[in-house]
Amino acid sequence: MISTVIIAKNEEKHIAACIQSVSFTDEIIVIDNGSSDKTTDIAQHLSARVIDMSDIQDFSKLRTRGIEEAQNNWILFVDADEILSTELQSSIIKEIQNPKYVIYYLKRRDHWWGRVLRYGEIQSAYSKGFIRFIRRGTGQWSGAVHEVYKTSKKAGHLSGFIDHYPHVTLHEFVDKINIYSSLRAKELHVYGSSSTILEILFMPFLKFVYTYGVCLGFLDGPSGFVYSFLMSFHSFLVRAKLYMMKS
Repeated sequence: MISTVIIAKNEEKHIAACIQSVSFTDEIIVIDNGSSDKTTDIAQHLSARVIDMSDIQDFSKLRTRGIEEAQNNWILFVDADEILSTELQSSIIKEIQNPKYVIYYLKRRDHWWGRVLRYGEIQSAYSKGFIRFIRRGTGQWSGAVHEVYKTSKKAGHLSGFIDHYPHVTLHEFVDKINIYSSLRAKELHVYGSSSTILEILFMPFLKFVYTYGVCLGFLDGPSGFVYSFLMSFHSFLVRAKLYMMKS
């Protein structure tokens, strides 16, 4: 009844736990985005079907390919550094017996620097979540980087969390910021957007004020401060790279 689509790239540290947390589903598909470690070997050993999409730098296309490959009408989307809580597993199993909706929001807990982040940049992920459990044909994925599932259908909410374990080290976090900022700048460039020196100078600061102050990132302690600072750095890189593309 349920196919799970996992997006992965160099996630040998996480992929086994991720797959084990969705083992209750009927099919597991790993869309591999060019891993150079043992991610695909581990996935295949755990009976997941691996699809190679090394050359695609568009997360919506990766998720859409997962839909195309899935053999079931209900599809669960998970990233390789995420694990479904036992409560969420039970919620999905119970709901699928008599579904009231055709799309569902799943809440996410981000674990970073030894604590769960509840505020700031990821406040919405913790309180509301993302559309990650859908019935085929109810919408489409959009956005190369911060992809969203666009649909006109009413959505349900399930109890439990997706536990997210990103950025094991600060070095990994900065590396991902560099990668994702490049993808986002290219996406904006394609849409005809541009950046100015004033935006490069002031928007990252405003981003920090918003996430750390308005969105209460300070309540997450030192972890919240560093997270907000690094995401404002991401904002700086996006605008600086976009400016260079127009130069």
